[in-house]
Amino acid sequence: MANLFFLLSGENKTLPASEIKAILEAEGYTYSNPLEFDQVLCLESELESVKTVQIRSAYTRVCAQKILISEANYNGITKAVKKSDFNSVIKSGESFVVRINRIKNYSDEEINTMELEVRLGKQILEQTKGTKVNLKNPDKTLIGILTNEKLILGLKLTEITSKTFSERRPRKKPFFHPSAMPSKMARCMVNLTRIKPEQILLDPFCGTGTSLIEATFIGCRVVGIDAQKSMILGTKKNMLHFNIKAEGLLLADSRKIPLSKVDAIVTDPPYGRSSSTLKSTTKQLIQEIMVSSYKLLNVGHRICIAMPIIGDKLGKNISVSEELARFIEELGFKRVESHLVYIHQTLTREIIVYEKTKID
Repeated sequence: MANLFFLLSGENKTLPASEIKAILEAEGYTYSNPLEFDQVLCLESELESVKTVQIRSAYTRVCAQKILISEANYNGITKAVKKSDFNSVIKSGESFVVRINRIKNYSDEEINTMELEVRLGKQILEQTKGTKVNLKNPDKTLIGILTNEKLILGLKLTEITSKTFSERRPRKKPFFHPSAMPSKMARCMVNLTRIKPEQILLDPFCGTGTSLIEATFIGCRVVGIDAQKSMILGTKKNMLHFNIKAEGLLLADSRKIPLSKVDAIVTDPPYGRSSSTLKSTTKQLIQEIMVSSYKLLNVGHRICIAMPIIGDKLGKNISVSEELARFIEELGFKRVESHLVYIHQTLTREIIVYEKTKID
């Protein structure tokens, strides 16, 4: 097991760390001692798991092998570095560079990042044999993150670019609809189901095909259903644009899905749009989705669903009322996790993962 840490996107407070854990679980990697900081997740897992996170994750920026954690002050950092073995990380004859990233304004009064890079470079140079500093083309990069008044320092293993997700933004696809989900969020929702490559993922309200596209890119087989012909044709057009295809794209009533079993379900239902919701209320729509999902999923398999935040009788902002929550639980699902996602001033979504627990 290796000590790892991941620099996370700041786009959401809870989704990035949960996504990494879900990816590891999906791919069969065990992990232990998870420790969360602002935009950083530390844990112990197999070193090979980093490649999987690199391939699947939407909200991870950097994967690194952790060397130390210290208090974010010069005295504490100097002591921690002195106690650490850098010769096992940087071999004789290799060059290195130290790069420090500050999350938000943590430790901005105590530490200057450029000064810290110089200090660490000098100290590590003194503690290692036959190494040298190379600022432009180093053999090894040591990355430090200042967060929550801590410094987390390690060997950078890989950096993940968001360029491919930018290329798949809704407005960059041939078929666009204003309700289309961002590609990163769709990828994350797919990951939260813990689906494995080659398994079948269903989106019963596939819309422009975002979740299907993202699932296909991590090796899943996909099926999309929508009640509107324009959406089915649009999804097909978008998938062809990326030279990928679905196992099936069906023009059908999502309340009566013509399938026997799938491995995972991801969906962002079109609440409030009668042409898409088949004139069901939000409550009815969720109930119908969950009943269909229960029939399609085996025990232990999951559905990740995006729901709009609504007000209850007490004025609380919730997506699922107590009555609806009881219905879903009695149906045979347990709520595994949930995350709030701010969209704009009048819309916040709750991303909820349910796992089927009751045998048919």
